Amino acid sequence: MAVFELRQGTSPVILAFPHTGTAVPERVYDRLNDNGRLLADTDWHIHRLYEGLLPRATTIRALFHRYVIDANRDPEGISLYPGQNTTGLVPETDFDGLAIWREGEAPDAAEIAARRAAFHAPYHAALAAEVERVRDLHGIAVLYDCHSIRGRIPFLFEGILPDFNIGTNDGTSCDAAFEAAAYEGACDGDGYTRVLNGRFKGGWTTRHYGRPDRGVHALQMELAQSTHLAREAPPFAYDEAKAERLRVPLRTILTTLETRALALSRRPD
Repeated sequence: MAVFELRQGTSPVILAFPHTGTAVPERVYDRLNDNGRLLADTDWHIHRLYEGLLPRATTIRALFHRYVIDANRDPEGISLYPGQNTTGLVPETDFDGLAIWREGEAPDAAEIAARRAAFHAPYHAALAAEVERVRDLHGIAVLYDCHSIRGRIPFLFEGILPDFNIGTNDGTSCDAAFEAAAYEGACDGDGYTRVLNGRFKGGWTTRHYGRPDRGVHALQMELAQSTHLAREAPPFAYDEAKAERLRVPLRTILTTLETRALALSRRPD
């Protein structure tokens, strides 16, 4: 099976989609329990939501599901949020803390290593190559990691998640100008809520690639699924009206990121 889908663009902005894929190899699917087979923790329809918002942007999308292996986790299995409930490189549970594997069928260390080599590594090799290509083209690259999640998940966080959750690893993964573009752009729509470096500060992608001193700026956008789904429950249907409304501030964010990156790329040394 194909591991990722890549479309190369000429913009300094790269859009990454590590969690919209739903492909599960048969040998893996057979080991999931009924709960796991729901694939409930997918970032449903996010690639569709962003389609066409920044036509010149490079896009890379993992096609495999996060239950196969999570493309936004440290390949060594190190927790992104020590001391807090989260899911790992190959999750043992879903976001509600419920088992996803049939009894005795959770993958062992050897299988996790094999999946890392077959899925995680090729995706990130391609992403790293695009970051370098774009930086070579412009002298700067802005990696925008696209995500969504249910707005209410007691196992992971208290209360209701804001609509826009912007993560820059507490300001270390990108220049303040790009952080501000995302945060301010989230207000370009009526009634949306936002937070900067709240429960979600950016996953492994943001933390690994974000090197502002080297001209690579990375940030994560975690959207509450209520902003673009009919219901945050199966069948997780896309709501056209909600999505079109949401695309307005998202377009503002992306175009501002691109404009600021192009301005910086033209600065003399």
